Amino acid sequence: MKKFARAICDTTRRMITKHSHACVYVTDQDRAKEFYTEKLGLEVRDDVRMGDFRWLTVGPKTQPDACIALMMIAPGPKLTQEQADQLRGLVEAGAIGGGVLETDDCRRDHDELVARGVTFVREPKEMPYGIEALMRDDSGNFYSLTQPR
Repeated sequence: MKKFARAICDTTRRMITKHSHACVYVTDQDRAKEFYTEKLGLEVRDDVRMGDFRWLTVGPKTQPDACIALMMIAPGPKLTQEQADQLRGLVEAGAIGGGVLETDDCRRDHDELVARGVTFVREPKEMPYGIEALMRDDSGNFYSLTQPR
């Protein structure tokens, strides 16, 4: 029995080796591509079409193995029209977060991003974990821009 349990554990350790992609739903992929590259300074990793589906990913230049998949909110195999409409409403209302974007100077980057037209819902603020500002992307997703302690 112990030998069998060890074999299962060994297989499990090799099964997942890292997290490579995060999915962010967007209302317009062309506009999102422009926002994430021109305003946030990320780079395009993939932009390919497979029939009606577009696989669009971006990521920080300093982190080549991490990608944000900019997924179009649209009915299809994963979403009914009703679900797509509900998701679009939540994203546009700012009810969905895209995650945390890390910086070494939150106040500097906040000022630069504001100058580029990025909307912030909270100015940089001292928090127990560092300095954080909250911003929204062009679809409504919110992000924490954080300078960790």
